[in-house]
Amino acid sequence: MIKNWPVPEQVTDERVDAVLAQLSGFSRATCAGLIDENRVTVNDKLVAKSARVSFGDVIEMTLPEPDLDAVEPVVEFPLVFEDSDIVVIDKPAGVAAHPSPGWGGPTVIGSLEAMGVVLTAFGPPERRGIVHRLDVGTSGLMVVTKSERAYLHIKDQFRDRTVVKTYHTLVQGRLDPMSGTIDAPIDRHPNSSYRFAVIGSGRPSITHYDTLESFAYSSLLEVHLETGRTHQIRVHMSALRHPCCGDLTYGADPKLAARMGLERQWLHAAHLGFTHPGTYEWVDFYSEYAPDLAQALDRARHLSS
Repeated sequence: MIKNWPVPEQVTDERVDAVLAQLSGFSRATCAGLIDENRVTVNDKLVAKSARVSFGDVIEMTLPEPDLDAVEPVVEFPLVFEDSDIVVIDKPAGVAAHPSPGWGGPTVIGSLEAMGVVLTAFGPPERRGIVHRLDVGTSGLMVVTKSERAYLHIKDQFRDRTVVKTYHTLVQGRLDPMSGTIDAPIDRHPNSSYRFAVIGSGRPSITHYDTLESFAYSSLLEVHLETGRTHQIRVHMSALRHPCCGDLTYGADPKLAARMGLERQWLHAAHLGFTHPGTYEWVDFYSEYAPDLAQALDRARHLSS
């Protein structure tokens, strides 16, 4: 499989392995390994992993054919709650929700099964038990289903928009107004297969935000989603010219990300609430910031002092 990405202006003169990691969702080590294996070109030329890229360059990556006998890498992560119907997890960054073409890293499904959690077989085989997703680079709360009734019930809740999803994100700059609603349709970017954008003909997308803290170069926001489009928060914040810190795919400043020690977007699913499919009682779950995000937030505060 071959994938390619045009280099955005914000990452001009950055190392190709770092840029490729941000654009592809793979870890930097994986990208460096692919470069060493001569699977990456810039403008059709092989490069070293330390090579610098320029705005308008095209990075092309040839992924190896999947090894059908290979064992999927797995990770252990906290199980916030588990019963016969559901399991609520605190997903770390670097883990995909489910297997997909071109992704060779750990998945929520594979890791849960390695931990002995039996998921429902209901739904598409490659997404069994999955009723919603978080981006590979986003950490925080996910609910995964273990029974057929849970799968159907929670799917309906997401469709009816009764699930409460609260995210925290650190964005560049200070928003004016400090609280507001972004009502802007989203669709695939016309010039990129892996990005999304605000497009007039796109699907309705509504994001509510409140500023929790303001710093010299960034702001900590609490975000509530009324809809659940792919990359919704990242796209909407970028459209406001306040991209999530560390999100090079959507225009973040790589120099500010480096000062904060960020290697991914600062975005965390902090709260998840829904009706339990077995007891029909409302349940709420909360997650602390992942260590890399907590460290970056401390550095953002320090930059203000």
